[in-house]
Amino acid sequence: MPFKIGFTGSLHGMTDEQKRIVKAFLINVSGQDLELHHGDCVGADAQVDSICRDLRIPTVIHPPINSKHRAFCDSADVRQLKPYLERNHDIVDETDLLIAAPQSRTEVQRSGTWATIRYAQTEGKKVSMALPHNIGKERMSDG
Repeated sequence: MPFKIGFTGSLHGMTDEQKRIVKAFLINVSGQDLELHHGDCVGADAQVDSICRDLRIPTVIHPPINSKHRAFCDSADVRQLKPYLERNHDIVDETDLLIAAPQSRTEVQRSGTWATIRYAQTEGKKVSMALPHNIGKERMSDG
């Protein structure tokens, strides 16, 4: 049974440092049987999908019903189209750990990324965050 990692991030994408941190984290756990679940949006989801392809980590895509910001990443496992909130909950519910790469270091209301982080915390899931470096040094932190 694979260790299932969920991912959430901004449609504006990750900084180079966030990409480096997320990739290093995935390399660190890649000795295990892994799969990564993401929401198939442009920006951070597409970036983490590319990282997973490079590392040969299988992905599970949870696409949004609204295709306006969809990245249309390629995966052997694509879930049913759902509204953003429902598919974000599915990503959390189907995984063991959530990696979050938010655009801001502080919690933002009405942000899908931060709403997913809050939901994961409410559900008792471990959340590891690659925070942007606009204040201090970026690192992977447990949220």
